[in-house]
Amino acid sequence: MDYLSDENLRRMIRTATIKSEEWNQFIDWIAFGAKGIIKENIREEQMKAIKYNHLVGNLIIFHNVAAMTNVLRDLKSEGYTINEDIISRLAPYRTEHINRFGKYRLKFDKRPQPLVNDINFN
Repeated sequence: MDYLSDENLRRMIRTATIKSEEWNQFIDWIAFGAKGIIKENIREEQMKAIKYNHLVGNLIIFHNVAAMTNVLRDLKSEGYTINEDIISRLAPYRTEHINRFGKYRLKFDKRPQPLVNDINFN
């Protein structure tokens, strides 16, 4: 009855559900081999596959957040207003720019720019 009568509770549950669904869709997209089905029947191997998939997902999210931070920093330096409403509409689950089947050259000598919290809300 609380759920039916409390609009804020429904909004909070809906928001959490949407975030969870976005994460699951993102992870499914990453686990494209064998349609995301784990064929191992050994629990340790199943857990390893899930953890590796989550690791790759978290690395992509980190990459996305770093790229979005750089874009926001550039926009702010060009005079655009960045506020909490804009930030709240961003999600790190973007996949359009990821080439899952491509060849990647690792650059171990290249250091990423530090992530600095210098985007103040106006």
